[in-house]
Amino acid sequence: MPKLSAIVVTAALSLVGAFVGPAALADGAPQQVTIGTLYASVGPFAVASQNELKGLEFWADRVNQHGGVFVKAFGKKLPVKIIKYDDRSADYTARDLYARLIEQDHVDVLVSDFGSVLTEPAIRLAKEHHMLLIDQTGSSASFFPAPTDYLADVSIPSSQQWPIPLSQFVLQKKYKQVAILFALNPFDSSQAKTFAHILLQNGIYPYFKALRNSDADFPAILRSLQAAHPDAVFEFGYAPNDVAFFRALSQSGAHFPMTFTIFPGQLQQVITKQVGAKALAYSYTYATPPLVRYEHVNYGMNTQAFVSAFQGATHAQPDFLNVAGYNTGLIVQHMLDTAPRFNQLAFHQAIMDISGNTTTLLGPFKVDANGAQVGQPLPVAQLVPDGDGGNKMVVVYPKDKADAR
Repeated sequence: MPKLSAIVVTAALSLVGAFVGPAALADGAPQQVTIGTLYASVGPFAVASQNELKGLEFWADRVNQHGGVFVKAFGKKLPVKIIKYDDRSADYTARDLYARLIEQDHVDVLVSDFGSVLTEPAIRLAKEHHMLLIDQTGSSASFFPAPTDYLADVSIPSSQQWPIPLSQFVLQKKYKQVAILFALNPFDSSQAKTFAHILLQNGIYPYFKALRNSDADFPAILRSLQAAHPDAVFEFGYAPNDVAFFRALSQSGAHFPMTFTIFPGQLQQVITKQVGAKALAYSYTYATPPLVRYEHVNYGMNTQAFVSAFQGATHAQPDFLNVAGYNTGLIVQHMLDTAPRFNQLAFHQAIMDISGNTTTLLGPFKVDANGAQVGQPLPVAQLVPDGDGGNKMVVVYPKDKADAR
């Protein structure tokens, strides 16, 4: 993939000389807006993390080609500089690197890495330093217990919201025997809790099984499920969990009327490559942009325009994480062109001001007082054989998004 031309400062450069903050121009404006973030080069979150970063860099590249972002506080455009460090999918490494971005690099805008595991270390640090954390895809319900000025979940719904359309779909299908498998991390646990709660309220008592994050014994679990004959099996995990689940399911020969996993809807090509299209056929997942397309937006490109532009710049088909990273950039851009002052509390107030009246390629942007994203519900989709040896995703619920009966 060709290297994007966004201005990026890597960890290697920082070893030569620590970045100590932007120099001010005569009018008091910095020379550029610095955005600090992390990514994972290896480990269980590497693919998702790097794809999300590519989306953010794509946004930065585009705005820099047009002179940068307009900063209302200074009444002018400033170029964007991204400072990024490699946390290698380790939360303890991420904690140290977030601290470096805040305390040594003095970044203007702090953006978290992919997912709840790698976002969690930034939340306490951001609060301690009175800094707004732009949370890309860390959606655990535990992150949003109370009102805060220092957290904004911008590119993905808070995870307790995710299973609501899914549970409504299951109730519509009138399934009675349901199995829920979930990895022991904040992201998956909060989804499983919401999903089970809704089912219980409707008289469905699911089989509930917690999994270790990295080494779930799916063959043994599937053998026990075969004896119970559930109508539907839901596996809430990260992408490596989904891969292990589908491999075990294929090897076991087990069949259930419905199987659901999370990440085929975000990383279909990656997971198909690892488990094969046949293993994924007829399973269900969350439908995300660019599969779900928003034509009518009032900030940034719509979904189709983004797909075309991203393909033109990278010669690659974008996935959800690319969209999420680009959307993060859009929200930062809108924050900066709205905030009357260049400080963290003004940035937070700007986020709240644009909340509820902004629609991007990810749909309605709405953040509650706790910092949780509540405006982007995820439809349910099924992977259906496309006749060419692969699968296509067909949205099946809700009706206003469905393209299949």
